Amino acid sequence: MRSEVVQAPAPSTRMVGSDQKKLYAEEDISKLRVIKSSDTIGMKYLMCVAAASVAEASTYPLDLTKTRLQLQGELASGSENFKYRGMSKTALGIITEEGLLSLWRGILPALYRHAIYTGFRMSAYEEIRNSLNKKDSRGYETGFPLWKKVVAGMLAGGIGQFMASPTDLIKTQIQMEGRRILMGYKPRVNGMMDALRRILRESGIRGLWRGCWPNVQRAALVNLGDLSTYDSVKRAILDNTRLKDNSTTHCLSSGCAGLVGAVMGTPADVVKPRIMNQPTDAHGRGTLYRNSFDCFRQTVQGEGFLALYKGFLPCWLRMAPWSLTFWLSYEQIRRFCGVKAF
Repeated sequence: MRSEVVQAPAPSTRMVGSDQKKLYAEEDISKLRVIKSSDTIGMKYLMCVAAASVAEASTYPLDLTKTRLQLQGELASGSENFKYRGMSKTALGIITEEGLLSLWRGILPALYRHAIYTGFRMSAYEEIRNSLNKKDSRGYETGFPLWKKVVAGMLAGGIGQFMASPTDLIKTQIQMEGRRILMGYKPRVNGMMDALRRILRESGIRGLWRGCWPNVQRAALVNLGDLSTYDSVKRAILDNTRLKDNSTTHCLSSGCAGLVGAVMGTPADVVKPRIMNQPTDAHGRGTLYRNSFDCFRQTVQGEGFLALYKGFLPCWLRMAPWSLTFWLSYEQIRRFCGVKAF
């Protein structure tokens, strides 16, 4: 006996009048709830960390190369016989002498650093901007003046870097271990946790912030160039050209931000690893430089003023793709999560 399945007719979804308006209203409220739940400080922080992790992992070999170039000129380091010349030869030397994966030596503390530093600076800057952005009587935004962008960027970057300085100290020491081994020295640290224990054992909790002030100064200067430049250039492009808020605008803005950030931050970026990488005495004090100003003075006197821009090319070539990768990723993540553009 053949059984037949009779399919019931689908219920009518046709709505008219008040029912249709009610459905549309419920959909709009649902969309607003999704956007509101994503447009929180916590969600923005997580989006910053995700974008920064993508950018850091992609461009980290340039950071390692830059650090090696900046440290090789120290007169007291005894590394003149192992001197690299140029970014490409430095990278090639690291690959041939230490292995390809050595280009990512110290990547873990670098990711931790950005989880603290970038997450805080971006979230803080946006909150400051939103709270200080004035509106006229018609409800239109009157703009965020450049000087306020500079102050907000420097403040957010400086505080964020102070919080993340211990991870930067660990990263810098790990980055130089491969070079020290080739020079015949015993390795000082074997990984991130070993570096942390060594610093705490020799210098205590305060030792984790050794070299933090040139670090904070660098971060403030870099953010002066990065955050305020990106924000200003993007607004100028949108206001004065026919370009829309898309990837083209983001590329142009991030390119300018990377260049200005490199120009402003490279001198402090030369001082920072020298302070962090110097040997310490029994009391945890540096044996080569008393402070960042003393390191600045010795560098200029011993190597000339242009030594402050040692590694500028890899610094810029790192900051430009880092800014590009970060801002493109960040804007796309915000758009995917339903949050308005930065």
